[in-house]
Amino acid sequence: MTVLEVRALYKGFGGVQAVAGIDFDVAAGELLAMIGPNGAGKSTCFNILNGQLRPDGGSVRLAGREIAGLPPGHISRLGVGRTFQITATFGSMTVAENVQTALIAHHRDLAGLWRPAASLHRAAAMALLERVGMAAQADRACGVLAYGDLKRVELAVALANDPMLLLMDEPTAGMAPAERVELMALTAEITRERNIAVLFTEHDMDVVFGHADRIIVLNRGALIASGTPQEVRANRRVRELYLGESVEAER
Repeated sequence: MTVLEVRALYKGFGGVQAVAGIDFDVAAGELLAMIGPNGAGKSTCFNILNGQLRPDGGSVRLAGREIAGLPPGHISRLGVGRTFQITATFGSMTVAENVQTALIAHHRDLAGLWRPAASLHRAAAMALLERVGMAAQADRACGVLAYGDLKRVELAVALANDPMLLLMDEPTAGMAPAERVELMALTAEITRERNIAVLFTEHDMDVVFGHADRIIVLNRGALIASGTPQEVRANRRVRELYLGESVEAER
């Protein structure tokens, strides 16, 4: 099932076309990587998809429903989750409390205004933390965690929204090589288990070619290539404009 359909998407800033009429789809259970050099339009595209920016033209459909231009909170409630290049957790709160807070927001649990938040959705939070390998650290403050562990907590927070589409912006940024592989392998497992569509940006080409089902490549706002990792790796224009000698070194 196609979860996300993007058609003829445009966004400009002061005469610069940041996103120039791109088309792509993401299916349930699929990891689609969006790559390109700095300034290619990746962040602009992400910010349109989750409602932080309004497009100048085009269509963004989530499970057949038009969402372009809707506010971020509305898009989130429709089933779009996001993780960020810099982790977005509350450092003074425990790991479990961060996930519980996300669950309270997802369920719009007004009862939480009258009861201690620590008592709400604890079992569901622990189940999510167990799945991402963080249950043993549930009662530690996020502020004292190693960066790789914070990334796992952030993934659990995003899953608390029960998303049909997960946007992951540089999910392995700042992580050690072994941690990058583990996090993306975990993400791939969860994607298939929950039948989530995942769109992610990433600068680490080992992560991209090792875990993406398909890849789309942007350059100066335009879509210049799409296909399987093997097809993109063999694309001459991609090699010249973005991958260059790094691909030759990998062969």
